[in-house]
Amino acid sequence: MSNNTQGILWALLAAVLFATAGAMAKIAVVEYHVLQILFFRQIVVFLSALPHIARSFPQNLKTQHGGIHLLRLIGAFVALSCSIWAVAILPLTTAITLAFAKVFLVVLLAIWFLKEKVGINRLAAISAGFVGVVIVMRPGMDFVGNLHSLVPILGALGAAVAAISVRKLSQTESTATLLVYQAVFVGALAGAPLFWLWVTPGLTGFIFLLAMAVVATVGQWVGVKALRLGEASIVGNIEYTNLIYAAIFGFFLFGEVPDVYTITGAVIIVGSSMYIYHREAFLDRGLD
Repeated sequence: MSNNTQGILWALLAAVLFATAGAMAKIAVVEYHVLQILFFRQIVVFLSALPHIARSFPQNLKTQHGGIHLLRLIGAFVALSCSIWAVAILPLTTAITLAFAKVFLVVLLAIWFLKEKVGINRLAAISAGFVGVVIVMRPGMDFVGNLHSLVPILGALGAAVAAISVRKLSQTESTATLLVYQAVFVGALAGAPLFWLWVTPGLTGFIFLLAMAVVATVGQWVGVKALRLGEASIVGNIEYTNLIYAAIFGFFLFGEVPDVYTITGAVIIVGSSMYIYHREAFLDRGLD
């Protein structure tokens, strides 16, 4: 199995985990501030990476790519905070749909920054996925003109910058190193205002926040694994499937009923993702 094929499989798992974390965040944000949720997540991220770092501390925290780390951390903070903020102010499916601007930004940055070659077949699949997103968005809907729609788009820009940076850094640095830097930097930025914003959770709230943080953390580990194995422009396209999971969660948890546009767009999005997966599998077996 080729690296790109493995990367696709890991990306599919990451999409499930991130959609689950997004749905849980939409529930949690009713009681807790966006930054408190983000801070809680980063604590769990830090704890998950700590055993790996302790094995050869401090050597495994040394890096020769400080500038790329900084770029990635800024992108990660923008992406993570905006992703939670977006599900608080928009329907879950809408927030995740708009966040798919990341896919196209990743492709553009991958061509420019990583010098990845994006062939006609992959471009066609990415374009088909974009058409699916546009169908789901239905140009002319009220939310498109709403300033709230800028929140997930800004998050998409941060996520694209972070994804490209991770793809570059993951070739020389461990997943634990990447997550520790993120946990400390993002946690510090999110934690600073909590002196005024903190809401002490009860036992049920604590368990829920912990579960959400664990799901999001596992998603990040899996996401880094996908980017380590697969090309960024391929892995990014697979994240379209996140929309399908969001629609399912939106229906069962929040009463969001997908209409014919959402269903049509979803079929196109899944089809483009499956095309890329099967094509990579054929290439792996020398059939294409």
